[in-house]
Amino acid sequence: MVDKKCNIYQEDKFLSSFEFRIEESSFMPFSCILQSLGKNIIWILIINLILDPVNVMVVMFYFTKLINNAFVILCWVLITVIIIISYWIGLPYWWNKSPVITICLLIFGNWLMINCIFHYYMGIICDPGHPPEGVFIEEVASVCKKCIQPKPHRTHHCSICNVCILQMDHHCPWLNNCVGHFNRRYFLMFMVYIEISVLFLITFGIEIAYVELWLNYNATDDDTELYGYPVEVNIFLPQEKWIMKPTTSEASGVISEEKYKSLRRKAILFAALICLGVAIAIGTLLHRHCKMISRGETSIEKHINTSERKKFSEKNEVYLNPYDFGKYRNWIIFLGIHNNSKRSWRHILFPSAHKPFGDGIIWPTIYSTESEWKNFFHPKY
Repeated sequence: MVDKKCNIYQEDKFLSSFEFRIEESSFMPFSCILQSLGKNIIWILIINLILDPVNVMVVMFYFTKLINNAFVILCWVLITVIIIISYWIGLPYWWNKSPVITICLLIFGNWLMINCIFHYYMGIICDPGHPPEGVFIEEVASVCKKCIQPKPHRTHHCSICNVCILQMDHHCPWLNNCVGHFNRRYFLMFMVYIEISVLFLITFGIEIAYVELWLNYNATDDDTELYGYPVEVNIFLPQEKWIMKPTTSEASGVISEEKYKSLRRKAILFAALICLGVAIAIGTLLHRHCKMISRGETSIEKHINTSERKKFSEKNEVYLNPYDFGKYRNWIIFLGIHNNSKRSWRHILFPSAHKPFGDGIIWPTIYSTESEWKNFFHPKY
């Protein structure tokens, strides 16, 4: 009996030790993994980020949004700085020269400034337009392969915003927004007024730049204005005692005046470079967009129409853009003004939040009937 009990005890002891070894061996790999993860967690996250395309898309989306926000802030800062320089240096100069001319410049300049700020702000906050969800659309050209939604004519998918945009032109980083059906006019009018503004500043700033950067900078000692205070000199003293050293306050006054002049010259040079660069860049872009509007096409459609013209030319046929109604009618549709509507040219010359014709879904073509044109001016979606 004792031997049996001892055998049973030894068997139980062996089984318990065997179970402990199994549990220990099963937990050891997991603890090693945890330990390795603790040491290399950053590298594992980076590798996982690189290998997972979804994570890459998410990171690129937020990175692009961050960069676009930086562009918008930079644009607002540049506009503000140029306005401050204009009032700080330009206004006093022209007021001393001619108050009447200055008043005219103020009226025209503030009109430009208000239009620039209004159209830029509206271009940022205005939704470019998206296909409606949960609504049956008869005018569907295809189905978007990325967002799996019905895609009407002239609608394209924006890879940055990850949505379909009605009459999409392009994604503008300076607006942090897509340029589409409902904000394309704001985008173009902002470029128009910015171009006029910088040309206006260049025209009336050349004289100031010439005086400040050339005449005053290259002036001789006889032409420079003297700084100091009248003093009394005792001529009976030796001549070397006539020279009076300026006090600390006088010296600081002369130095601050030099710094002020240097700051003015730098501000004028900065404004000149910015205005010249913007005039060239915006002027080129504005000319390109005006040509596309005259032909009744967007930036994306320009590439499509160019490709179609090449295909038709190979067959000795002529390709016609179905949305080209002639320059005058194309611009009337784009600007959203019509003889039968209450909109006139004052809605273009002054800030106006009127919407464009149509809903961005129904588009008449050169083959459309009169009833289809009525649906365009009176959308049903």
